[in-house]
Amino acid sequence: MEVMSHSSSFLLPADEASAKRYALIVLNQNLPRFTPLLWEHVLEIIAKLRLCADGGANRIYDELPLFFPREDALLIRNRYKPDVIKGDMDSIRPDVLHFYLSLGTKVIDESHDQDTTDLDKCILFIRDSPLNQESSKLQILATGALGGRFDHEAGNLNVLYRYPDTKITLLSDDCLIQLLPKIHRHEIHIQPSLLGPHCGLIPIGAPSAKTTTTGLQWDLTDTEMRFGGLVSTSNLVKGEKITVESDSDLLWTISIKKQDPNKTLRS
Repeated sequence: MEVMSHSSSFLLPADEASAKRYALIVLNQNLPRFTPLLWEHVLEIIAKLRLCADGGANRIYDELPLFFPREDALLIRNRYKPDVIKGDMDSIRPDVLHFYLSLGTKVIDESHDQDTTDLDKCILFIRDSPLNQESSKLQILATGALGGRFDHEAGNLNVLYRYPDTKITLLSDDCLIQLLPKIHRHEIHIQPSLLGPHCGLIPIGAPSAKTTTTGLQWDLTDTEMRFGGLVSTSNLVKGEKITVESDSDLLWTISIKKQDPNKTLRS
C-alpha cells in the first residue's frame, strides 16, 4: 500500500517551511490568526492562486487590517489583494466587490450554480488551473472552513470526500481537518510546538471495520469504528509521527496551539 505523507509546514515561517506548493481559499468565517502567514506561503511558492469564496472577501477586507494595527488599513488591503473572488455572490458587500475590482482582482460570478458550495467552486478553479501540474499538485489550504453554521461545516467536510485525490486542509483558529483516503497508509508528521496534543480519527463517510494506528496515546489495532459505537475523539498525540491504516476513509483532526505572535505563528 502506497504511503501518503502529511505535514503542517504551512504553519511555519516561509524560511523554515519545506518547499511545498500551496493554494489558499478564504471562506466567510473569522480569519485564523495565521492567515497572513498562509498568504505569504502562496506568494513565495506560486502566485495567482489566493482565492476568496464569495463573502470571504469581506473577511479579508475587514479583518486583515486588524492583524496590523500600526499600519494603514488601505495599505494592508492593497498588499493582501485576492487574485480571484468566486462564488454565487450572495454574501460579498458591494463596496468590497468594487474595491477589489478596482485593484484588478478577477471576479467569477457563478450564481447560476446552486448545486455546489462556494468552496467547491474555488477548488474546481484550482484543480483546473495550469499551475496545478500533474507532476506536482498543489495542496489547498481553506481558512474559515470551520465554525459558524453547522450546515456550512458539513458542506465543507463533504468537499473533502468529493475530491479525495486532492490534498485539502480545512483550517480554523483552533484546529485543522484533513481526509485520509483508505487507499493509502498515512504518515502524519507533527510539529509539537504548533500542533496537538488533542486529535481525533472520525469515520464520517462509512464505518471502519479495521483501523490501526501508531503514535497515539490510545492506539487502535484492527479496531472497528462507527457512529453509534466507538469513535476515536479526544485522543492525544505522543510523538512526532503518527501512522494510520484503515479500510475506510477517515477524517483526521488535530488542535492548533495558541502561540506568542512574535514567535512561530504571525498575527
